Amino acid sequence: MRLINFVIAFLLLSTTLHFSANAQQDSVVLNNIISKTKKLSDEQPLEKVYLHFDKPYYSVADTIWFKAYLTMEQNIPSQLSKIVYVDVINERDSLVETIKIPTVNSVAAGNIPLTPGTYKQGNYSIKAYTVWMLNFGDQYFFKKSIPIGEAIDKQLITHFNYTNTQTDKNQTINAVIQFKNADNVVLANKVVNWKVVSNYETVSKGKGTTDQSGILKIKIEARKNELITNGELITELSLTEKEILTSNFSLRPVKSDNDLQFFPEGGELVNGLAVRISFKAINAKGLGAALTGTITDNTGNTLSNFSSNALGMGSFYLNTEADKSYKANVTYKDGSSKSYELPKASPSGIITQITNTDPLSFNLKILANDAYFAQNKGKTFFIIGTQGGMVYYAAKTRLATQVNSAKIPKDKFPAGIVQVTLLSETGEPINERLAFNYPSQEILSLKTDLPTYKPRQKVKLSVLPKTPTVPVEGSYSISVTDETKVSVDEDTETTILSSLLLTSDLRGYVEKPNYYFHKTDEKKLADLDLLLLTQGFRRFAMKDILSGKTPPISFLPEQDMRITGTLRDRTGMPVRKGALRLTVPGTGISAEAITSPSGLFAFGNLSIPDSSEVLINAKYSTNGSNLMIMLDGSPLPEVGKNINHIGTADNIDSTLSAYLNNSKKQYSFLRTLKEVKIEGAKVKKPSHADHSTLAGLSSINATVIDGDRLKDCNSLAMCLQTMAMGLTYFENNFYVTRDYQQGNKTPVAIFINGMALDYMALLGVNPKDVESVEIFTKDDLGTINRMYNTNGVLVVNTKKVVKSNMSIADLKKILPKENMLKFSPKGFSKQREFYMPKYINPANTYNFNDLRTTIYWNPKVNINGTAPTVLEYWNADGKGTYKAVIEGVDKFGNISRFVYRYTVK
Repeated sequence: MRLINFVIAFLLLSTTLHFSANAQQDSVVLNNIISKTKKLSDEQPLEKVYLHFDKPYYSVADTIWFKAYLTMEQNIPSQLSKIVYVDVINERDSLVETIKIPTVNSVAAGNIPLTPGTYKQGNYSIKAYTVWMLNFGDQYFFKKSIPIGEAIDKQLITHFNYTNTQTDKNQTINAVIQFKNADNVVLANKVVNWKVVSNYETVSKGKGTTDQSGILKIKIEARKNELITNGELITELSLTEKEILTSNFSLRPVKSDNDLQFFPEGGELVNGLAVRISFKAINAKGLGAALTGTITDNTGNTLSNFSSNALGMGSFYLNTEADKSYKANVTYKDGSSKSYELPKASPSGIITQITNTDPLSFNLKILANDAYFAQNKGKTFFIIGTQGGMVYYAAKTRLATQVNSAKIPKDKFPAGIVQVTLLSETGEPINERLAFNYPSQEILSLKTDLPTYKPRQKVKLSVLPKTPTVPVEGSYSISVTDETKVSVDEDTETTILSSLLLTSDLRGYVEKPNYYFHKTDEKKLADLDLLLLTQGFRRFAMKDILSGKTPPISFLPEQDMRITGTLRDRTGMPVRKGALRLTVPGTGISAEAITSPSGLFAFGNLSIPDSSEVLINAKYSTNGSNLMIMLDGSPLPEVGKNINHIGTADNIDSTLSAYLNNSKKQYSFLRTLKEVKIEGAKVKKPSHADHSTLAGLSSINATVIDGDRLKDCNSLAMCLQTMAMGLTYFENNFYVTRDYQQGNKTPVAIFINGMALDYMALLGVNPKDVESVEIFTKDDLGTINRMYNTNGVLVVNTKKVVKSNMSIADLKKILPKENMLKFSPKGFSKQREFYMPKYINPANTYNFNDLRTTIYWNPKVNINGTAPTVLEYWNADGKGTYKAVIEGVDKFGNISRFVYRYTVK
């Protein structure tokens, strides 16, 4: 294997394409194109993160195990960043927690315990990124939706679906819910109260009774001109007079119309040319909508018939004529029909077409119509091929004929999306075409020592180079799951191939991303070509690159964990050559720093565990008792909206039924422990109701952030910028999001323990001292809004301190010293080992059921050479098919994924 170097290729073409005879005549324009693309690649290399999970879904009380792979151009391991962040976001688009892990040789292993209480049943979004990636927007982040079910205290099993009918002003949602108890018995004739919350307020509510099948039908009428786009249906089923069971359902309704878009190859229709027109149809849920159709002209003649694949994509050819218009008449699989006007054709133009059926080359055609050829005959044109922003192929030609063809060798490019651009003689991009370059071959394979096993039998799993004589050097991870309990449609999986090679470079949602890599055949090759013809490209357009339009760089890559800030005296002036010492009490971690002439300090190469308290002391400096230590803030991405909700599980109870039934048995001991009740006086927690000024606020309309979620925050003010649901932060003020978007710039009132303060006061609150934060997007009585000229209320309640007789001296001891600063930075996530039992003596009787779903997880499989790597583990009690998956990247950027199955009888 080798790194692929850039080559300026003057192709051997068919007789219809003529190039300059002398390669020395490369124009200034071509050199300019090459230099600017190289400059972009050098100054703004693109990093990618991929997470390999041990399985595709989980239950509350499970642990998510994952390995992070960090790559850059040519898919090689990235040395740019040394820290990866992983965010977990719930269905309300609120941040649940952030994991921070250091990378070693561009990989890192992590875990996320799904603690009961913190996690509830629902679809969660996982985002992974580096600080460097923040420069280019969250569209480059790794994103994956993971359903998490509830099995421990499951009292209700539900099945939910809804339809949406709406106009521009009115909307009706018809929802159907079936309720069953934990034993899967329908709950008939039960009273259910329900309400719909949208934009953080109740917009509809009602009451009903389940029928004999446990089904309740709900009709939701949205308020006029206030359409529900992201809401939540909350139901309360009365099991008995005193026992009420609550279930929540996500509502993300959209117009029920199917949508169809057309994409001419080469960018436009041109009169007199047979142009390939690709199309993509999606339904109301954002998924592909299958269709059939015909093309007719304005005289009523039928020119062609066409149909889509199962994902709603297809293509047809059309040779347009001047003074004629065309339309597509389609019938969708759901029975609906509609006609669409096709784009207007240009009277003069040139297009590029690529046929990607040859395993060795991209077959390129350049076609010019009569009018364009007459105006541009003999002019120079350039063709460049890029991948990941780097130029791997460039050529020039003179337009001597109307049809020109060429072969672009695929071995010039790394695996992934290739962008072929046709440019004019002045270097102006004319049109672009995306094509996919598949990985050349598999690198690794798996094999067990036996074809079948018994439960709890030892397994020897070998990792073998696919070509025994070719050494492999790379980092890999392996997951083995019981497929009987963890079944999955492999086409829908997010894999290292689909993520790093495909979806990371495409805009929008890609349905069934692994479909194009699972048992690839000619049809799937053609379907992938259709995807690239109809899906937007994320990397900068060539026009922007040549004009120098690239995003500004605001964040540098993190090469280590560091804490930075400024040391000032009490007048606010920076202190030069100030001595500071950092310590982590209870550990051996310490560091020293000297401030710069501007008072700046930096503690680098730190390795602070998460949830640690850090102390910075400046008392050794001159006038050390009269100094202030001010920390720099940490960059945080916006939580934003989750586009991957399109492919989420609407009914987790039924979709994950086999898995959750197993989890119910696996975690039965937790349920037993919960049945032990210790009676005692309940301690009333601080809230807004403790203060007369705020007593009029209604708790029903409040969103509460529990203090436990803030314990890992470095700054309360900064954490609330992303965690305060329903609020938007801008220039040291919070605003109610729905009103702010409509132009109302009235800030939210901020109260700390009942005292009206401003945003800056939040900077002085220790997140560990916070009991809760209450957010009210409405002040129902209007008393606070009128008194403080605000809109909405944010209330911070700190933990109450037990009163005692305390002297002034004792009080001074607990107050923060001016020359010292205590805080809890975001530290590295704690590493845990994946548990695997060892059944060493089969004669022994083990008095427990081994109900594991992940049988084996190893994120540290390092391969170096040609010899097999043998891994050992023991099966669980489950019988059936076990699925082993290995993923990883070698040092040359070759991406590998291999799936192996064996049987347990």
